[in-house]
Amino acid sequence: MKLSFVHRCIFLLLCKYISNIYQYGMPMPYSLLRSLLFQLSPEVSHELSLEWMSAGHRLKLLKPFIPKIEAAPVEVMGIKFPNPVGLAAGLDKNADHIDALGALGFGFLELGTVTPRPQPGNPKPRLFRLKDQQAIINRMGFNNKGVDHLVEQVKKTRFEGPIGINIGKNFDTPVEDAMSDYIKGLRAAYEHASYIAVNVSSPNTPGLRSLQHGDALNELLDAIKEEQLLLSKQYGRYVPVAVKIAPDMDEQEIAQVANSLKEREIDGVIAGNTTLARDKVKGASFADEAGGLSGAPLTEKSTHVIRLLKSELSDSIPIIGVGGIMSGEMALDKIRAGASLVQLYTGFIYEGPKIIRNSVEAIRFGG
Repeated sequence: MKLSFVHRCIFLLLCKYISNIYQYGMPMPYSLLRSLLFQLSPEVSHELSLEWMSAGHRLKLLKPFIPKIEAAPVEVMGIKFPNPVGLAAGLDKNADHIDALGALGFGFLELGTVTPRPQPGNPKPRLFRLKDQQAIINRMGFNNKGVDHLVEQVKKTRFEGPIGINIGKNFDTPVEDAMSDYIKGLRAAYEHASYIAVNVSSPNTPGLRSLQHGDALNELLDAIKEEQLLLSKQYGRYVPVAVKIAPDMDEQEIAQVANSLKEREIDGVIAGNTTLARDKVKGASFADEAGGLSGAPLTEKSTHVIRLLKSELSDSIPIIGVGGIMSGEMALDKIRAGASLVQLYTGFIYEGPKIIRNSVEAIRFGG
């Protein structure tokens, strides 16, 4: 990662500030750290933050940033989670920062999305901040080092919590051949995952969202279920599969997806991904950029989808709620709407590690 002179100066000031905090035991306001990082481009800031967290974890410097989180265990999909608040896929695509992220108090980490072969993703710039709206638009395009790299990183981790591995298809694999990519990902990840997430809802891989509907979805789920059962016999261990869907479906489409999931006894559903809608950010800087929108503008839409899914699924399939969680109360809203677990991404970027504890406590005392 190359930094300009100005960026290097910001980074050095940041390191100096962190060093002083560690030396004198002062609490660090996340707002100051965020203001420094937001001077950088979004993608550079993202990469730098993860590298800093990993370095800080190795040097045992993360402690001033980590709020104490009381245990709030829950069992979902047959997995025991130390708390119901996880990291959403997309932040650590390559599993290069598992230990540092795990040290922040997440109850579980979902890694990826990862594809069978490495790929660079879409051209830059491909990540945009809408600061006034507490939102992000991304069109990353599944940039990742490939499933084999991710698996090697998972093998090395000391993180003891559940790990989900989110799988997708390569951009140059035709949609009609997508099934083969998902099967390859499932086979490679199965032995090393607590659960597998099947991403058929990213808006940034052409044609991918067509896999959420009708015969295309049913054929994909049939193949995945068949392979899951074969792998469970091979490894003597059943690894649950959850399907990640988009928040942009109407009620009829959600009902059809729910029916497909029930008929094939899929273990979980993740609701949802980023949205293509822009009604909540009209007139904002970067609002017209192509890609998926996440953050506060997605809150209501995501919760609505969870509520609809719950009405269709009842207690037959657990829901993992993700999208627009910017506070503990919003995490609790997802649980009240029908989610069994929640995941953070954009809220974590805007609010920092405190949102993990706030979400756990809100669910623990209000759920």
